[in-house]
Amino acid sequence: MLAQRVAKYIADLLPVHCEICCLEVGRKSSIGGFCHYCRHYFQPLPRCQTCGLPMVAEVVACGECLKHPPIWHRVYCVGDYQPPLSSYVYRFKYQGQFWQTGKLSSLLATRIDQPAQLLTSVPMHWRRYWRRGYNQSEMLASSLASRLELPYQSLFRRVRATPPQAGLNRAQRKDNLLDAFSIKSRPLAVEHVAIVDDVLTTGSTVYHLCKLLLDAGVKTVDIYCICRTPEPAS
Repeated sequence: MLAQRVAKYIADLLPVHCEICCLEVGRKSSIGGFCHYCRHYFQPLPRCQTCGLPMVAEVVACGECLKHPPIWHRVYCVGDYQPPLSSYVYRFKYQGQFWQTGKLSSLLATRIDQPAQLLTSVPMHWRRYWRRGYNQSEMLASSLASRLELPYQSLFRRVRATPPQAGLNRAQRKDNLLDAFSIKSRPLAVEHVAIVDDVLTTGSTVYHLCKLLLDAGVKTVDIYCICRTPEPAS
Protein backbone atom coordinates (compact mmCIF):
# COMPACT_ATOMS: atom_id res chain seq x y z
CA MET A 1 0.00 0.00 0.00
CA LEU A 2 2.81 2.46 0.91
CA ALA A 3 4.62 1.81 -2.38
CA GLN A 4 1.40 2.47 -4.29
CA ARG A 5 0.92 5.78 -2.43
CA VAL A 6 4.50 6.88 -3.19
CA ALA A 7 4.06 6.00 -6.87
CA LYS A 8 0.88 8.05 -7.03
CA TYR A 9 2.56 11.03 -5.32
CA ILE A 10 5.42 10.99 -7.84
CA ALA A 11 2.97 10.69 -10.74
CA ASP A 12 1.13 13.79 -9.52
CA LEU A 13 4.37 15.81 -9.88
CA LEU A 14 4.95 14.80 -13.50
CA PRO A 15 3.40 16.35 -16.64
CA VAL A 16 -0.19 15.29 -17.25
CA HIS A 17 -0.74 12.62 -19.89
CA CYS A 18 -3.99 11.02 -20.94
CA GLU A 19 -4.16 7.66 -19.21
CA ILE A 20 -5.44 5.94 -22.36
CA CYS A 21 -3.69 7.44 -25.40
CA CYS A 22 -0.68 8.71 -23.33
CA LEU A 23 -0.58 12.06 -25.15
CA GLU A 24 0.42 15.01 -22.99
CA VAL A 25 -2.45 17.33 -22.13
CA GLY A 26 -2.74 20.42 -19.98
CA ARG A 27 -4.08 19.92 -16.48
CA LYS A 28 -7.12 22.02 -17.35
CA SER A 29 -7.73 19.98 -20.53
CA SER A 30 -7.57 16.67 -18.70
CA ILE A 31 -10.92 15.45 -17.37
CA GLY A 32 -10.47 12.74 -14.78
CA GLY A 33 -7.10 11.78 -16.29
CA PHE A 34 -8.47 11.52 -19.84
CA CYS A 35 -8.17 13.83 -22.83
CA HIS A 36 -11.38 15.06 -24.46
CA TYR A 37 -11.15 12.44 -27.21
CA CYS A 38 -10.62 9.44 -24.91
CA ARG A 39 -13.40 10.66 -22.65
CA HIS A 40 -15.71 9.40 -25.41
CA TYR A 41 -14.94 5.82 -24.34
CA PHE A 42 -17.03 6.47 -21.23
CA GLN A 43 -20.05 8.10 -22.86
CA PRO A 44 -23.37 6.45 -21.92
CA LEU A 45 -25.00 4.01 -24.35
CA PRO A 46 -28.72 3.22 -24.71
CA ARG A 47 -29.62 0.52 -22.19
CA CYS A 48 -32.49 -1.29 -20.60
CA GLN A 49 -33.02 0.59 -17.35
CA THR A 50 -34.12 -2.59 -15.59
CA CYS A 51 -31.29 -5.00 -16.42
CA GLY A 52 -28.65 -2.55 -17.65
CA LEU A 53 -27.84 -4.44 -20.86
CA PRO A 54 -27.16 -2.36 -24.02
CA MET A 55 -30.06 -1.76 -26.39
CA VAL A 56 -30.64 -0.05 -29.72
CA ALA A 57 -32.62 2.62 -27.86
CA GLU A 58 -33.12 3.45 -24.18
CA VAL A 59 -36.04 1.47 -22.74
CA VAL A 60 -37.54 1.15 -19.27
CA ALA A 61 -37.71 -2.64 -19.61
CA CYS A 62 -36.54 -4.91 -22.43
CA GLY A 63 -38.51 -7.92 -23.61
CA GLU A 64 -36.68 -10.30 -21.28
CA CYS A 65 -37.29 -8.04 -18.27
CA LEU A 66 -40.99 -7.80 -19.16
CA LYS A 67 -41.25 -11.59 -19.28
CA HIS A 68 -39.05 -12.23 -16.24
CA PRO A 69 -38.83 -9.06 -14.10
CA PRO A 70 -35.77 -9.04 -11.83
CA ILE A 71 -36.13 -8.57 -8.11
CA TRP A 72 -34.52 -5.11 -8.22
CA HIS A 73 -36.00 -1.93 -9.70
CA ARG A 74 -33.24 -0.39 -11.81
CA VAL A 75 -29.60 -0.81 -12.80
CA TYR A 76 -27.20 2.10 -13.24
CA CYS A 77 -23.77 1.42 -14.75
CA VAL A 78 -20.87 3.21 -16.42
CA GLY A 79 -20.40 0.78 -19.31
CA ASP A 80 -19.75 -2.74 -20.50
CA TYR A 81 -16.92 -4.88 -19.15
CA GLN A 82 -14.46 -4.11 -21.95
CA PRO A 83 -11.32 -1.96 -22.34
CA PRO A 84 -10.52 0.63 -21.28
CA LEU A 85 -13.12 0.55 -18.47
CA SER A 86 -12.51 -3.11 -17.60
CA SER A 87 -8.78 -2.48 -17.17
CA TYR A 88 -9.48 0.17 -14.52
CA VAL A 89 -11.79 -2.18 -12.65
CA TYR A 90 -9.21 -4.98 -12.82
CA ARG A 91 -6.39 -2.80 -11.50
CA PHE A 92 -8.62 -1.44 -8.76
CA LYS A 93 -9.86 -4.87 -7.71
CA TYR A 94 -6.81 -7.11 -8.10
CA GLN A 95 -3.72 -4.87 -8.20
CA GLY A 96 -4.31 -2.70 -5.15
CA GLN A 97 -4.84 0.54 -7.08
CA PHE A 98 -7.38 1.77 -4.57
CA TRP A 99 -6.99 5.38 -5.78
CA GLN A 100 -9.02 4.39 -8.86
CA THR A 101 -12.04 4.59 -6.52
CA GLY A 102 -12.46 8.32 -7.09
CA LYS A 103 -12.27 8.07 -10.86
CA LEU A 104 -14.72 5.16 -11.07
CA SER A 105 -17.19 6.62 -8.59
CA SER A 106 -17.18 9.97 -10.38
CA LEU A 107 -18.01 8.27 -13.69
CA LEU A 108 -20.84 6.34 -12.04
CA ALA A 109 -22.24 9.37 -10.21
CA THR A 110 -22.97 11.13 -13.52
CA ARG A 111 -25.28 8.26 -14.55
CA ILE A 112 -27.55 8.36 -11.49
CA ASP A 113 -30.54 10.66 -12.03
CA GLN A 114 -32.85 9.30 -9.31
CA PRO A 115 -30.64 8.45 -6.29
CA ALA A 116 -31.73 6.09 -3.55
CA GLN A 117 -32.10 7.22 0.07
CA LEU A 118 -29.26 4.99 1.27
CA LEU A 119 -26.26 3.29 -0.34
CA THR A 120 -24.83 -0.03 0.77
CA SER A 121 -22.32 -2.49 -0.69
CA VAL A 122 -21.70 -6.15 -1.41
CA PRO A 123 -19.96 -7.66 1.63
CA MET A 124 -16.72 -9.64 1.51
CA HIS A 125 -15.88 -12.66 3.66
CA TRP A 126 -13.23 -11.86 6.26
CA ARG A 127 -10.74 -14.33 4.78
CA ARG A 128 -10.86 -12.70 1.36
CA TYR A 129 -10.75 -9.26 2.98
CA TRP A 130 -7.65 -10.30 4.92
CA ARG A 131 -5.91 -11.44 1.69
CA ARG A 132 -6.89 -8.40 -0.40
CA GLY A 133 -6.73 -5.77 2.33
CA TYR A 134 -9.88 -3.92 1.29
CA ASN A 135 -13.40 -4.42 -0.05
CA GLN A 136 -13.60 -2.73 -3.45
CA SER A 137 -17.42 -2.56 -3.36
CA GLU A 138 -17.36 -0.86 0.03
CA MET A 139 -14.79 1.69 -1.17
CA LEU A 140 -16.85 2.43 -4.28
CA ALA A 141 -20.07 2.80 -2.28
CA SER A 142 -18.50 5.11 0.30
CA SER A 143 -16.93 7.32 -2.39
CA LEU A 144 -20.12 7.39 -4.45
CA ALA A 145 -22.24 8.27 -1.42
CA SER A 146 -19.94 11.21 -0.71
CA ARG A 147 -20.26 12.46 -4.29
CA LEU A 148 -24.04 12.10 -4.26
CA GLU A 149 -24.26 13.57 -0.72
CA LEU A 150 -26.10 10.48 0.49
CA PRO A 151 -25.57 8.26 3.54
CA TYR A 152 -23.69 4.98 3.26
CA GLN A 153 -24.24 2.05 5.60
CA SER A 154 -22.81 -1.47 5.62
CA LEU A 155 -25.98 -3.56 5.88
CA PHE A 156 -24.78 -7.10 5.17
CA ARG A 157 -22.49 -9.81 6.51
CA ARG A 158 -20.92 -12.54 4.44
CA VAL A 159 -21.45 -15.50 6.73
CA ARG A 160 -20.10 -18.23 4.45
CA ALA A 161 -16.97 -18.26 2.33
CA THR A 162 -17.68 -19.22 -1.29
CA PRO A 163 -15.55 -19.95 -4.37
CA PRO A 164 -15.20 -17.03 -6.83
CA GLN A 165 -18.19 -16.48 -9.11
CA ALA A 166 -16.06 -16.02 -12.24
CA GLY A 167 -16.44 -18.87 -14.70
CA LEU A 168 -19.75 -20.12 -13.28
CA ASN A 169 -23.04 -20.04 -15.16
CA ARG A 170 -26.26 -18.55 -13.79
CA ALA A 171 -27.46 -21.69 -11.97
CA GLN A 172 -24.02 -22.40 -10.48
CA ARG A 173 -23.65 -18.80 -9.30
CA LYS A 174 -27.04 -18.86 -7.59
CA ASP A 175 -26.33 -22.16 -5.82
CA ASN A 176 -22.85 -21.00 -4.86
CA LEU A 177 -24.29 -18.07 -2.87
CA LEU A 178 -27.13 -19.88 -1.12
CA ASP A 179 -27.24 -18.78 2.55
CA ALA A 180 -23.96 -16.89 2.10
CA PHE A 181 -25.29 -13.54 3.38
CA SER A 182 -27.21 -12.13 6.31
CA ILE A 183 -28.54 -8.66 7.07
CA LYS A 184 -27.25 -6.82 10.12
CA SER A 185 -30.47 -5.18 11.26
CA ARG A 186 -34.17 -5.20 10.46
CA PRO A 187 -36.54 -3.59 9.86
CA LEU A 188 -34.85 -0.78 7.94
CA ALA A 189 -36.06 2.80 8.27
CA VAL A 190 -35.67 3.64 4.56
CA GLU A 191 -37.75 2.53 1.57
CA HIS A 192 -35.23 3.00 -1.26
CA VAL A 193 -31.74 1.42 -1.08
CA ALA A 194 -29.01 1.03 -3.71
CA ILE A 195 -26.49 -1.82 -3.67
CA VAL A 196 -23.08 -0.87 -5.06
CA ASP A 197 -20.74 -3.38 -6.72
CA ASP A 198 -17.94 -3.27 -9.26
CA VAL A 199 -19.32 -5.69 -11.90
CA LEU A 200 -22.82 -7.05 -12.51
CA THR A 201 -23.04 -10.23 -14.59
CA THR A 202 -25.90 -12.65 -13.84
CA GLY A 203 -27.06 -10.70 -10.81
CA SER A 204 -26.86 -13.76 -8.55
CA THR A 205 -25.02 -11.92 -5.78
CA VAL A 206 -27.28 -8.88 -5.72
CA TYR A 207 -30.36 -11.12 -6.02
CA HIS A 208 -29.66 -12.61 -2.59
CA LEU A 209 -28.94 -9.17 -1.13
CA CYS A 210 -32.07 -7.65 -2.67
CA LYS A 211 -34.17 -10.41 -1.16
CA LEU A 212 -32.76 -9.69 2.29
CA LEU A 213 -33.55 -5.98 1.90
CA LEU A 214 -37.09 -6.58 0.67
CA ASP A 215 -37.72 -9.01 3.53
CA ALA A 216 -36.49 -6.30 5.93
CA GLY A 217 -39.12 -3.83 4.71
CA VAL A 218 -37.33 -1.97 1.89
CA LYS A 219 -39.72 -1.13 -0.97
CA THR A 220 -37.29 -0.39 -3.83
CA VAL A 221 -33.76 -1.65 -4.51
CA ASP A 222 -31.48 -0.32 -7.26
CA ILE A 223 -28.12 -1.65 -8.41
CA TYR A 224 -25.20 0.73 -8.97
CA CYS A 225 -22.23 -0.87 -10.74
CA ILE A 226 -19.23 0.17 -12.79
CA CYS A 227 -19.53 -2.55 -15.45
CA ARG A 228 -22.51 -4.47 -16.78
CA THR A 229 -21.48 -7.56 -18.67
CA PRO A 230 -23.59 -10.26 -20.33
CA GLU A 231 -23.88 -13.45 -18.34
CA PRO A 232 -21.83 -16.51 -19.33
CA ALA A 233 -23.48 -19.26 -21.33
CA SER A 234 -25.32 -21.92 -19.34
